[in-house]
Amino acid sequence: MPPGAPTARSSSVTTAWSAGSWSAHSAPSAPSRAPGREQSRSPPTAGPCSTCSPLTEAPDVHGHPDHRARRPRHGRPALPRGARRARPDRHPPRGRPVRGAAPGVRPRPAHLVLLGEHARGPVADGPGVPRAARHRTAPRRPGGDHRPRGAPGDGPFRAGRRLRRAGPGHRLPSRFVPPVPNKDARGAASSTARSRTCSRSRSTRGGRRPGAVVGGGLLGLEAAGALKGLGLTSHIVEFAPRLMPVQVDEGGGAALLRTIEDMGLSVHTGVGTQEIVVGDDGAVTGMKLSDGSELATDLVVFSAGVRPRDQLARAAGLAVGERGGVAVDEQCRTVTDPRVFAIGECALAADGRVYGLVAPGYEQAETVAATIAGDEAAFAGADLSTKLKLLGVDVASFGDAHGTAADCLDVVYADSRAGLYKKLVVGRDGTLLGGILVGDAEAYGTLKAFTGSVPPVSPESLVLPAGAGAPVQLGPSALPDDAIICSCNNVRKGTIREAVTEHHCTTVPEVKKCTKAGTTCGSCVKVLGQLLNAELEASGVEVDKGLCGCFSQTREELYEIVLALRVTSYRELLDRHGREGARGGDGCEVCKPAVGSIIASLAPTIGAGTHVLDGEQAALQDTNDHFLANLQKNGSYSVVPRVPGGEIAPEKLIVIGEIARDFGLYTKITGGQRIDMFGARVEQLPLIWTRLVDAGFESGHAYGKSLRTVKSCVGQTWCRYGVQDSVRMAIDLELRYRGLRSPHKLKSAVSGCQRECAEAQSKDFGVIATASGWNLYVGGNGGATPRHADLLAQDLSDAELIRLIDRFLMFYIRTADRLERTSVWLDRIPGGLDHVRDVVVHDSLGICDELEALMAAHVAHYRDEWAETINDPEKLARFVSFVNAPDTPDPVVAFVPERDQMKPDLPLLAVGLRPADDILEGTATR
Repeated sequence: MPPGAPTARSSSVTTAWSAGSWSAHSAPSAPSRAPGREQSRSPPTAGPCSTCSPLTEAPDVHGHPDHRARRPRHGRPALPRGARRARPDRHPPRGRPVRGAAPGVRPRPAHLVLLGEHARGPVADGPGVPRAARHRTAPRRPGGDHRPRGAPGDGPFRAGRRLRRAGPGHRLPSRFVPPVPNKDARGAASSTARSRTCSRSRSTRGGRRPGAVVGGGLLGLEAAGALKGLGLTSHIVEFAPRLMPVQVDEGGGAALLRTIEDMGLSVHTGVGTQEIVVGDDGAVTGMKLSDGSELATDLVVFSAGVRPRDQLARAAGLAVGERGGVAVDEQCRTVTDPRVFAIGECALAADGRVYGLVAPGYEQAETVAATIAGDEAAFAGADLSTKLKLLGVDVASFGDAHGTAADCLDVVYADSRAGLYKKLVVGRDGTLLGGILVGDAEAYGTLKAFTGSVPPVSPESLVLPAGAGAPVQLGPSALPDDAIICSCNNVRKGTIREAVTEHHCTTVPEVKKCTKAGTTCGSCVKVLGQLLNAELEASGVEVDKGLCGCFSQTREELYEIVLALRVTSYRELLDRHGREGARGGDGCEVCKPAVGSIIASLAPTIGAGTHVLDGEQAALQDTNDHFLANLQKNGSYSVVPRVPGGEIAPEKLIVIGEIARDFGLYTKITGGQRIDMFGARVEQLPLIWTRLVDAGFESGHAYGKSLRTVKSCVGQTWCRYGVQDSVRMAIDLELRYRGLRSPHKLKSAVSGCQRECAEAQSKDFGVIATASGWNLYVGGNGGATPRHADLLAQDLSDAELIRLIDRFLMFYIRTADRLERTSVWLDRIPGGLDHVRDVVVHDSLGICDELEALMAAHVAHYRDEWAETINDPEKLARFVSFVNAPDTPDPVVAFVPERDQMKPDLPLLAVGLRPADDILEGTATR
């Protein structure tokens, strides 16, 4: 075929570039056009393009002003606006070949996909699109759309492989506000307008009247919780006869109602909003309800649902539902034009539903990708199972929760006093069809996995709480292979078993990476771990949960043994509670520092020595603890004095500078708001610390698994945005928890306002000031796998804040695994943050008095390790490079100058050195 020759196709439109010309392939009804260079000076035409469909046709090169080709430059043929030349040598073709496309060119996609909010945003090969959608996207053409973005009749295909967004420029589905008078008055806002809602909420504090939320669904209860968190008393108005009418039935709604009312919220069900009452200034003063009552309120938050954004589909003439949503069939093709697809909350699925959840959107995307690729696929509906925590109340529903199936039966357990409601829907043959759980959703994962099958035990035994009769705890082995464990990613039990048996996965992270189970919402991770252990045991692999080869107990169990029996030495613990073959031995590098940390954290309570270098304790420590300093790569050590809260007087700064100068140390200000000094030889450490202690410094514990620093901003003392004295609080916290030995290092920060300059939400425990007190966040960390901390409690007084931190830290030290940061511990511990909050805030286990007593003992018996070391000749004797030549420094520890300081002079082995003219700067051959 000659370059640039027009070619007709029978169905869809593609475009292709050849070496110097452009050909347009269109439907037979569309007139063919000459190559772009010949038409580059065509006069513009008025009105919309009569040749190109706004949705499915490609722009031909003709007189349309938005389709004009560009002038040729430097003797090369002209290219349309936004197009780039194909470079087969640099960009080999990908995708399936299309008839009529020039060699080395990726033709234009033949389909249009309208995306809802959950699927829109990333390009088709971005991380937010399912794998099938990434790899099955139709091939693209070089260049982009020729029309300006957002113009009338906007072409769907931009440069790259972008799927079309349903509603240009919009980020959210349309919020639905009931058509009541004065709904747009000042003081009325939608719950999706979060910033406005929060702003209105803050303005109503200080003795003004309460706020009201219209809507008792998921978002409505979240909005009411936000108002309550801001100190407002709140009303919830729900037109349905119960709260959360989609998720729970009448019994579950009653249990939820009682629990929420006990929290101080007023709930009005079965009534609608007739009118928003406004004052003379146009601001909201109240609202009238359909039962004739009136509420006095200054703020009304509408949370009555959302509507699909289907403006693009309506403008294009595509069929939409009565209440919105692009009508599609089971392949997610629009019923009007089979070449156009719609997914997400902009689509009205074949079952008549508009799905606003992310999991159905993923399934629809998979269906579209498979259909475009020519495979058979259908989307007939999605699993709407839900597990969440609203206002501190566990709520879950799964399967046919409302019992709509014919001839089904209900099994119900209710405890009004405890706020518990559990209902299972079963068929006549015993098949579990669905259920509702309110107040206790612990069994959600197991029950959901049994949905659609006959459980091996009677239904009533599945809903009885612990202590009531003989509740049955079903193990993972009872689940059928086709049971869906992860509904977010549609992973079945059989897939997880294959990951263990065929792909040799032996840990939960390996299974998650292999199957994608547990990587979205995380609610199935607990069941995932149970399945993994059960499958390993069934395969003959012994699942040893012990700390190491010396102890069959976990670290948590060893902690309880040491605390209960007052075990003060590692030798005693190993001989009495170690494995049979380990008793009488020397232990290992795993359990010795772990047990040493346990004993150190409990030392004041059990009567052990409080210094990590006392007696047997010295032999249990890691490398850094042996010399109370961090070992560096060239054999030298760092010196890190404590600077509480980052506040330091000029005199102390001068002392640090003089010491660094006198001993030739490298100085660096760290992210923890203190000054590190590097390059000290081991025999210099006591001399350096003697001068530091004399100047009022103490150990910064940079070497130990303990509290490192508590960062702070300058707070309200200096900052015009600060609302609390963050420096004072940071100093108080650092001095309280200094030296506290824990399973891993601890970092903290205090920010004086919501601007978060101290980065408190990236710490193990972080504090952020509010106008009413302090918010406490836990479980954050930076590093290779950053995690934002979770809010544990808010608007705390100083005393309440310290009491909760005491409990949290001691509970972490008590239950965490060896070398487990708080972020990992919080994700691993059964129940996660909710369980920790129940224990620490609500004292559900009745151990808070004990936790506080343990922390009080630590605070009362704290002694600075370096201050005691420099006054103890026995401890000082260990600070030598050579035991048989204590006065001889290590000759390998040497330095070279750099930027007015020094850095290690690293000795390189003669074997494998670079050529002599390519030796690394700052190195020397020895």
